[in-house]
Amino acid sequence: MTEYPGEWVSDALLAGDPGDPCLWMGGPLTRGELASLVNARQSLLESAGLRPGGTAAIQLPPSLEFVAVLLAAWRIGAQVSLLDHRLVRREVAGALDRLAPQVLVTAESVATAALAGYAKAVARAESRPDGRAAGTPHVLIQLSSGSTGPSKIIARTAADLLAELGRYAQFEEYPRPGERIVVLASMVHVLGLVGGLLHGLHAGVELVFPDRLTADGIRGAVAAGRRPTMVLGVPFHAELLTTGGAPLPSLRRMVVAGELVRPWLPARFTAAYGVPLGTMYGMTELGVIATDLSGRNAPAVAPAPGMSLRVADGELLVRMPASPYIGLIDGTRWADGWLHTRDAASIDPATGLVTILGRLDSQISVGGLKVDLTEVEQALCALPDVDSAVVTFDAAIEAYLVLRDGGQVSDVESALAEQLSAYKRPRRLLVLNALPRTATGKISRDRAVLRAAFEAPRSERRTP
Repeated sequence: MTEYPGEWVSDALLAGDPGDPCLWMGGPLTRGELASLVNARQSLLESAGLRPGGTAAIQLPPSLEFVAVLLAAWRIGAQVSLLDHRLVRREVAGALDRLAPQVLVTAESVATAALAGYAKAVARAESRPDGRAAGTPHVLIQLSSGSTGPSKIIARTAADLLAELGRYAQFEEYPRPGERIVVLASMVHVLGLVGGLLHGLHAGVELVFPDRLTADGIRGAVAAGRRPTMVLGVPFHAELLTTGGAPLPSLRRMVVAGELVRPWLPARFTAAYGVPLGTMYGMTELGVIATDLSGRNAPAVAPAPGMSLRVADGELLVRMPASPYIGLIDGTRWADGWLHTRDAASIDPATGLVTILGRLDSQISVGGLKVDLTEVEQALCALPDVDSAVVTFDAAIEAYLVLRDGGQVSDVESALAEQLSAYKRPRRLLVLNALPRTATGKISRDRAVLRAAFEAPRSERRTP
């Protein structure tokens, strides 16, 4: 059995003035009230048999219950696996088979609504006799987004999480004590978990979860406070906010991560609100790697403090002392102290700024000619008739796209002919009502998922 001292939770996340506000989910919650809730959930988990060095899987919707159960499990000294609450039964069963937790925490009851930013949940903890104690010194287990295929099991230590929080503390533009973050990103995944929840608790920043994840709901959450406020989400959320609205006095910036930002978005967002749209680049394996929080370097990002990056054969590599993976280790993902990101990138030798060019597997050959699918996708997304698009390759280049009202495929083909050489252009344009997305809000690039969405009856073409 491996021991996991839980003091870091009390020292780094729950310390501070008990009267200070820390969370807002339909109402304020102070640090003292959160600590009391964590105490109660610690008793729940210990009653289910969770002990130091034990393992727990948490599948709860975004809620105070999720926060309290997570912190309680860590304070016990357990290794915690996070499962997205939107996973279906088959996906959950597969994850539990791979992770083998000793305790499973799910919702006994949930009160929520469509597009809600959080839920009111009551947790239940179930002992799993076939579960295994942890065999590694990691406190957090996450599954990768699965946007390009099966999820990887990614593990992080308490020291690694604290190091990432230290990087956030050095970002001058990132919220400081007495400020607010409106959190739109999922807390099950690294952006919302570390960049939102853990940073807020660690730095004394109030975390605000909108009642509804609509444009009006998000704007209302920003407008509800006078203190300087940042919005944290994925590009989809920023696109949603450009559909209307006016400047918000407390809004200082929005920061997005998770996928490439479409070329038109930063200028449109700044025109709507008068503040920058910042970007972050990171991975579940490491958390935040590089940033452009001011929006001045777009599309480039600057390495985060302490991050060592280099490009080899067109691929971005990040220095990482040990493999972050549990189970079968793919030597093409981590080797000799370097994490292979599978992202194509370039580094400016004069400034050190990094430009992410898309997935490395987006570089293909057509008739002996090199084609960057990211370039094709960006060209499509810049067209006035195209709302969003994903470009794939399987014997031929194909594009799955959503058209704006009134858009016609023939017009897209004509416009694209003026932008790209013939060998770069998609052989087929497949129109969907909406592109399928992963649980984190990323657009799915799995060809099987995209094909299934296209082949579904038009009335059933929904975003999962």
